[in-house]
Amino acid sequence: MKLRLLAAGIAALALSGCTNSITSPLAPTPAPVVKKIPYEQASPEKQERFHEDMIAVATSTKNDPNYNRMSLDTPERKAWFKNLMYQLWDGQITKAQFIAEGVSKYPTHRYEFEFVANGFEQRR
Repeated sequence: MKLRLLAAGIAALALSGCTNSITSPLAPTPAPVVKKIPYEQASPEKQERFHEDMIAVATSTKNDPNYNRMSLDTPERKAWFKNLMYQLWDGQITKAQFIAEGVSKYPTHRYEFEFVANGFEQRR
């Protein structure tokens, strides 16, 4: 009888979902929860200021013989680059992040990403 009660107790514990509160040092730690901040559309005035700065930086590239245009030959690539420039201009990313992101897609254009980043930095 005692053996049946012991077996039933062990089975109940096994099926109840009890877990050991001591975690193994080798167990992976859970990823931190990152709160996503909703994107707010920039005001028309802010969009205009960005556009003016973007045009000024783009125009300055023509005066630099070392600047080689990137092949932004699709609407997706153009949108990616414009968004990346806006994030830099708006202070959402750092100059180093801008350059790293750019070089990850266009590895042979480090000079160009540095040039654009410096151009926006001078416009502040």
